[in-house]
Amino acid sequence: MGEPVTDTKVPSLVAFGLAALGIIVAAIGDHGVMNGSLWGGLISAAGAIPACLGMWKGIQQETQGTLALSVIGVLVSLGVGAILIILRIIHWVS
Repeated sequence: MGEPVTDTKVPSLVAFGLAALGIIVAAIGDHGVMNGSLWGGLISAAGAIPACLGMWKGIQQETQGTLALSVIGVLVSLGVGAILIILRIIHWVS
C-alpha cells in the first residue's frame, strides 16, 4: 500500500466559489438575478469541472468526505447555472 494522502476539499470549494461568482455576475448585470444571466450561468456551470476532479480524487483516496462534498458541488454548480440560463431565456422570450 502507498502512503495515505491528505483529504483535500479545495476543488469543492472552488466549485462553490464559481457558483457564487455566477450569482454575483447575474446580480451586477443590467437585468438583475431574477432575469437571469447567460455569463453568470456559464461561470456557475463551469464550477462542475473542479468538482468532478474532486469526485475523482475522493474515489481514488477512498474518502467519503471529499466525495460527498464534491457531489454536492457538482449539483450546486449545475443547478445554479441552469437556473440562471433558464431565467435569461425566459426573459428573452417574454
